[in-house]
Amino acid sequence: MLSSSDAAPSRVGGGGGDRRTGASLRENRRMGAQGTRAIDVARRAGIEFRVHEYAHDARSSLREGGRGYALEAVEALGLAADRVFKTIVATVDGRLALAVVPADAEVDLKAVADALGGRRAAIAPPAEVEKATGYVLGGISPLGTRRSMPVVLDVSAAAFPTIHVSAGRRGLEIELAAADLVRLTGGRLAGVARRDG
Repeated sequence: MLSSSDAAPSRVGGGGGDRRTGASLRENRRMGAQGTRAIDVARRAGIEFRVHEYAHDARSSLREGGRGYALEAVEALGLAADRVFKTIVATVDGRLALAVVPADAEVDLKAVADALGGRRAAIAPPAEVEKATGYVLGGISPLGTRRSMPVVLDVSAAAFPTIHVSAGRRGLEIELAAADLVRLTGGRLAGVARRDG
């Protein structure tokens, strides 16, 4: 059972993971992890959650030839890729929205537009993303964004007791129940992930 007061990381799934620090939530307090807005939102809500930290590698970004930040978390923490979710900021009919999809999937922009009652969706420009969320790319959490935005979480999240999303900085994940994420963000579940191949 997860606890907001005693949240040592746990290993779920197999493989990899030697970069994680193994720091507990209490130890994260000394490292400044407690200061992320995402963790503050979860703590204030009184939900059960865990924080998982790992050593972020700057070469993991797609721009640097890596597999992407979410898949870096999968590998570093030894988790199944379908339990780690990435947050994509999209524009739906010109308004910003968050789509939260599994690490090994792509966002289906048409499905995002449909889920939010819009006609057209596109990926938002990075500078606009960082300004609206208050987070840097690779550390964007659906929790604690600077500006309130509609959130749609891929329906596959409901199949797991807990999922992982960014806790507000690169190398830091928060594990929580999908239902809690939906409740805290005012979001909704919908099929917004696409797997090619």
